[in-house]
Amino acid sequence: MKFMEILSIGREELRAVNQLYAEITSDLRKKGVKQWDRFYPNRFIIKADINNGNLFGFMVGNEVAGAVVLDTNESKKYQDLKWEDCKGRPLVIHRLGVHPQYQGMGYGKQLLQFAEDYAVRNGYTSIRLDVFSLNQGALKMYERAGYQEVGMISFPFRKAPYKCYEKK
Repeated sequence: MKFMEILSIGREELRAVNQLYAEITSDLRKKGVKQWDRFYPNRFIIKADINNGNLFGFMVGNEVAGAVVLDTNESKKYQDLKWEDCKGRPLVIHRLGVHPQYQGMGYGKQLLQFAEDYAVRNGYTSIRLDVFSLNQGALKMYERAGYQEVGMISFPFRKAPYKCYEKK
């Protein structure tokens, strides 16, 4: 596994990030995982991530080959879950994805490790995320990394629920 430098993604990479998520979405659909679509993630969400300084990723040549969003924005649906870290300051992971051409090489784990290091450096007390329950590859990655399932939530227009995970 080659280590990739993970950097803050700027406005100049907006088109490349849109392309990355479109290719990941297409690949997931070919595998029967209808997690993302043309409505999510969309260019408005990605642009907001960039403008807020919350989008990080790595490049292969001129292309963004992997990305992750790190912020404190929790779905309102998180309120009903039994989180272990009730009084702390959780970091939330969104839209972690690696281009299909680079999957299975450990880059997703590197993005996840980056998120964990970022949380420690910035004083967060835990990490939270939700994962489409039919995305077996992502579920395995988070579970192997020590994330604990705390419950399930559902989103409109999604055929399956999302598992919510936490790591302290």
